[in-house]
Amino acid sequence: MINTTSILVTLIIYKVVLIFIGIWANKRTNNASDYILGGRTLGPWVAALSASASSSSAWTLLGVSGAAYLWGLPAIWLFPATLSGFMINWLYIAPRLNVYSKKIGALTLTDVLATSDDGKSIKEIRWFASAIILFCFVFYIASQFDAAGQSFQSTFGMNKNTSIILGALIILIYTLLGGFWAVSVSDTLQGIMMALSAIILPTVAVSKVGLGNIITSFSDQSIFSSPQGFGGIIAIGFILGTMGIGISYPGQPHVVNRFMAIDKNEEVNQGKIIAIGWALIIYPGMILLGWAGRYLTDISAHEQIMIVMSNQLLPPILSGIVLAAVLSAIMSTADSQLLVASSSISHDLKNDKAELSLQQTRISVILICFAAVILSIFVDKSIYSRVLFAFSTMGASFGPLLIGRMQGGVRKEYALAAMSIGFFMTVFFYYLNYKPEGNPFERIIPVLLSYILVQFGRKKR
Repeated sequence: MINTTSILVTLIIYKVVLIFIGIWANKRTNNASDYILGGRTLGPWVAALSASASSSSAWTLLGVSGAAYLWGLPAIWLFPATLSGFMINWLYIAPRLNVYSKKIGALTLTDVLATSDDGKSIKEIRWFASAIILFCFVFYIASQFDAAGQSFQSTFGMNKNTSIILGALIILIYTLLGGFWAVSVSDTLQGIMMALSAIILPTVAVSKVGLGNIITSFSDQSIFSSPQGFGGIIAIGFILGTMGIGISYPGQPHVVNRFMAIDKNEEVNQGKIIAIGWALIIYPGMILLGWAGRYLTDISAHEQIMIVMSNQLLPPILSGIVLAAVLSAIMSTADSQLLVASSSISHDLKNDKAELSLQQTRISVILICFAAVILSIFVDKSIYSRVLFAFSTMGASFGPLLIGRMQGGVRKEYALAAMSIGFFMTVFFYYLNYKPEGNPFERIIPVLLSYILVQFGRKKR
């Protein structure tokens, strides 16, 4: 009882801080531009940590550690997969997008994709991109709410649906209040919480097990095999499918909008060091935690290994911090996605008056939050599967087109074809009954075909 009480007190303090961030940010939010992009005044630390936290949802802490627990040694491929995504984004996309978005006055990724060289809006691209964002983010946000429900259920024995609604309300409050500023500053705090947890808990777990014992436990596994122990073409498919996660990073609207909000382009270089350093802490930490968990406990709900290890190995206060970190991962992604999805309705589809747009954005936040809560309660899917589906769909739909835009532009018909191929093929492969391990079809083929179309459709300079 003392344990759960201490954890609860830690969480309450953390939530109060988030609400105060929302109140503070509300004073800095005067119009739709402030609400959607914070007036383009982010510094390198806030931009880097908030972008990192936004890209690293509950999938990172619960999904990656759970995959490492379930798969064993083959989970090591998750590290180069995710790191490559960070490097593509920060080394190539960020410096170019920061300059280009300011040049055309873009507030959203859709603005970037759907604005012609002469500054005119391409309505077809704008509508299609907005529809994709809304579709994917409802699934994505639902997985975050589901993760919150699992965390509260595992720690406090709370009803899962009650937990989902409680977590959604907290996110809704500070997102409504402060918009982009509240989301970015709170995400920065949440990124720090995630990094601390990725250092503390894996260190304790590995020291208890012993690194040598972890290594010897993989004596019957190969790095070049699938989680089920298959070699050959199945193993190749698994590795390619896992590595395919990285190529979807440029297509995430809730991440790349941080690049657009950085105040000075020279601060992008500082941001990339911070962001890549953060990734070097988080992902190896979660993989090591899952591996140590295989040695320490036996659970069926593999995506709860982080929560279980925290409750078993850490004192109450630190356990509270870890649970807060899990909720941070959830909130840092869900709040950013709520904001982007609502901006798709209020700004991307209709942008008449700033005052009206701000009001519409806040109403849209409420509606999307409600839809995601309903989906998380009634649709039972693993966090890992649901997140990667939405992630891959947006990656294939937007990533190649954004790269093409940074290369000088893409003709409208090719842009629409690339988005269509990326979106519909990812959805098709996701729902296909035959899913090889790693699912290379879902994560590689759509994005590659989309990229080929983009290159064929590039405008001649």
